[in-house]
Amino acid sequence: MAEEANTSKQDAHTGGAGVLHVDGQQVELPRFTSTVGSDGLGIAKVLSTTGDVTYDPGFANTAACESSVTYIDGDNGILRYRGYPIEQLARHSSFLEVAYLLIYGELPDAATLEAFLRRIQRHRLLHEDFKAFFTAFPHDGHPMAILQAGVAGLATYYEDTLDPHDLEKLDRALVLLLAKMPTMISYIAKRAAGLPLLYPDSQRGYTEDFIRMTFGMPYQAYDIDPALVRALDMLLILHADHEQNCSTSTVRLVGSSDANLYASVASGIGALAGPKHGGANEAVLRMLNDIVDRGISVQEYVDKVKNKEDGVRLMGFGHRVYKSYDPRAAIVKDSAHDVLTRLGKNDQKLDIAMELEEIALNDEYFVQRRLYPNVDFYTGLIYSAMGFPTKMFTPLFALGRLPGWIAQYREMIIDPQTRIGRPRQVYIGEVERDYVPLRARKRS
Repeated sequence: MAEEANTSKQDAHTGGAGVLHVDGQQVELPRFTSTVGSDGLGIAKVLSTTGDVTYDPGFANTAACESSVTYIDGDNGILRYRGYPIEQLARHSSFLEVAYLLIYGELPDAATLEAFLRRIQRHRLLHEDFKAFFTAFPHDGHPMAILQAGVAGLATYYEDTLDPHDLEKLDRALVLLLAKMPTMISYIAKRAAGLPLLYPDSQRGYTEDFIRMTFGMPYQAYDIDPALVRALDMLLILHADHEQNCSTSTVRLVGSSDANLYASVASGIGALAGPKHGGANEAVLRMLNDIVDRGISVQEYVDKVKNKEDGVRLMGFGHRVYKSYDPRAAIVKDSAHDVLTRLGKNDQKLDIAMELEEIALNDEYFVQRRLYPNVDFYTGLIYSAMGFPTKMFTPLFALGRLPGWIAQYREMIIDPQTRIGRPRQVYIGEVERDYVPLRARKRS
């Protein structure tokens, strides 16, 4: 029903425009029509006509581009990649098939997908010189800092792939990134644990071999439950893109200067490293551990949250975009049960999480504030159950988000409307001051 209303809106406003009145002046705002969801009102002439700029902290109400990659309806809990519902892709597709869909716009046929997989399989080894550089960082350094440096450093080894406007070179660059990032992340995890590194195994699938390189040993066979491989593959799918979020917007902004794909993706990794963006699932796990360590009931913890006691916060609930249940969260919740059952674990933290969700969804305090579980609420539990250290959760997020960053960068590069990003500001500093020589300045 919501979609029918959106379609009617689109038909009614095709070619239309809005009007802004400022201090007696009138500015026409051309309408950029969406296929579904909110249209955009062009504000490019506001400054030249009125002398004023629009003010939108956090760009919460500003569209910086037109995109056909991902659609989100936060009020109705809808997420689609290239028009395909996330529920269908998570159930039926594979991570690399979804990567192809995001990057190239269509689901591949069998032969095309096989060729794409072979290309990625061929390039999963790290150059030995680069491997030496990559493993020179402190073993206990922050994984995201190491990953960011590693991705940026790849550009020095593949200088024939740097021109973003040569689509053949860009295609090689994106294959190299998809192929080599799992190897880099596994090496970061292995070095942090003081364990030997493994070379990729071309006989194994992408996600399966990532698990083997992260946890396997060179002197023993490592059999992996296919259900766990499927669970991790599904988690990567759920994180593959999420419209113009902080890290994706960063990739686009950096790329708008014609920075190469490696530099742009490295900037996205830097943005994702921030705890407000990529660190949410770590925060959820810390919250669950805190409940266990305090020895309090879930209801007691919820009461502390409501009373704003001791800085206690409910982590993993609420979302900047979703004002109903995050569609990814429902999928992850089911997966959490399956993974923990497969591993034979009776996880106390999962029981706490489920009780916490049940209480919050039925408590008027949280319902009024539209605080529903988001995708991060259960992912940390799954990663932890699989054996990933908490510090590795955000690199896993980066691996999942990589196809989205690539797709958004590629779309930005080929869009004739792309201009180098240059936000405006509302200046609130001193107007003009004369320089005072050092000897004449008074101590403040």
